[in-house]
Amino acid sequence: MAIPQSGATVSLPAQSTYQSRVADYWNAEENPVNLELGRIDDLYHHHYGIGEVDWSVADDPDPARRQQRVTAELHRLEHAQAELLASHLGPLSPADRVFDAGCGRGGGSVVAHQRYGCHADGVTLSTKQADFANEQARARGIDDKVRYHHRNMLETGFAAGGYAASWNNESTMYVELDLLFAEHSRLLRRGGRYVVITGCYNDTYGRASREVSLINAHYICDIHPRSEYFRAMARHRLVPVHVEDLTQATIPYWELRRTADHLVTGVEDAFLDAYRNGSFQYLLIVADRV
Repeated sequence: MAIPQSGATVSLPAQSTYQSRVADYWNAEENPVNLELGRIDDLYHHHYGIGEVDWSVADDPDPARRQQRVTAELHRLEHAQAELLASHLGPLSPADRVFDAGCGRGGGSVVAHQRYGCHADGVTLSTKQADFANEQARARGIDDKVRYHHRNMLETGFAAGGYAASWNNESTMYVELDLLFAEHSRLLRRGGRYVVITGCYNDTYGRASREVSLINAHYICDIHPRSEYFRAMARHRLVPVHVEDLTQATIPYWELRRTADHLVTGVEDAFLDAYRNGSFQYLLIVADRV
């Protein structure tokens, strides 16, 4: 399958005023919680972490060393989340191609390539993110296999059926699920694998809680209800084969991040309160394209 180079224009990336605002947000974003963690090993993740925290990092008596250790521990937890997602994409071969929808600064595509040796195409509305990620791929010497494109994940322009696997890692809250899953279904070959890790509001709680609304306002997003993921997948030939509730696994990450004065963004308490009161969940969904 011929994949156009990242500089090629196939369609207007932003389809609405809202998407233009999202692009503007990420073009301007210089958040230390993203950049400082990524500088540790040049793997830049735009998502959260899972796993038990090594709390000794917060007890280091030297302030500078404590800051470095907390940053490194948060990065370790975020990388663990990326590895968990990638582990559900396989089995893949180096000849296979995967699609990273809403790739950010590109860490997820690198993780998938390192695990499987596969080709990867990442898509983002942000020209700044695409350029940054492509430079990272060149620096790693993997730009012949890992490429990032300034495109819209809802209308990529890529050929139908060309991908063995695809995913969203905390990017579904920026788009309509029906449009998103229609594009994933179009891109995936029959039997291809789709994986998503996302925060979603818990329908059994009722409507979106105050905490979820605060998160929406902070990130200019619209968090979907849990049930809509499964309804929209069913409408677009994506059949769940594995569902995992990661809520308890992500709470320690947020507890540590709240202590990191050099990284806090002000949204940490909203996440913790929402997870603890049951109005918000952190889910992994794995689905096959039939």
